[in-house]
Amino acid sequence: MSQFASGKIDGVKKLTLLEVTFWRALVLVAVFGLWQLVSGRLIDEFWISNPYDIFTRLWQLATSGMLWIHSWATLWQALLGLMLALPIGIALGIFLVAFPRTAVAVDPYLMGLYSLPRIALAPLFVIWFGIGLMSKVMLVFSLVVFVFVLNTRQGLLEVDRDLISLMKTMRATRRYIFRRVQMPSILPWLIAAFRINVGLALIGSVIGELLGSNRGLGWYIEHSGGRLDTTGVFAGLIALMVLALLINEAVSAVERKVLRFQKRV
Repeated sequence: MSQFASGKIDGVKKLTLLEVTFWRALVLVAVFGLWQLVSGRLIDEFWISNPYDIFTRLWQLATSGMLWIHSWATLWQALLGLMLALPIGIALGIFLVAFPRTAVAVDPYLMGLYSLPRIALAPLFVIWFGIGLMSKVMLVFSLVVFVFVLNTRQGLLEVDRDLISLMKTMRATRRYIFRRVQMPSILPWLIAAFRINVGLALIGSVIGELLGSNRGLGWYIEHSGGRLDTTGVFAGLIALMVLALLINEAVSAVERKVLRFQKRV
């Protein structure tokens, strides 16, 4: 769980899981209650719909199976892009640290590519890879790979130089130092990169669906918007948010296992 869920919040007493669940549920009820109260009274439902209609729509999508189909399409594209970017990003980060002169030469171009709005590349991906799965995966890949590269590189640069020197004086091989010192040290950096990339991967997947698709939460949101169906738009957005929360919880579970592994190492 996150530090909030575990009760480890700076300056605030530790909270039990039951207390955290209660306060989170209270916030959720308050937000949706206020939304329901305002909708149709202070603001026309055409603009903001209302929670009852939205959850009714989500229930209809769930019972028909379409919610699963759209959610899985978006999730699968995001996961494929993440899994492709992870090994390539780590390998490039390690390469840049191992060859600092090369890193100095390519650094401005790397940052230029990282800063380039990936939506500008989307038409190229459609031309190169078509409007099928591959163009969406590559769009996700282009969004997340640089975060893995930069975090891997920075994590390796932050490793204690004195510790590495000590290992060398003890005649440890470069492979041993990398496996026992450097890799465990960059694990928190990779977890942080994964947290950042969850949102970016979903953004890339949705953008790809907006460019051309017949399924996915991004497609459903665009389809609903084209029909002036505000309820459908909000239903898609809430489904996306829930998807992101579930992935973040999965990353948190992996993080806890990684931290336990680090302590054993």
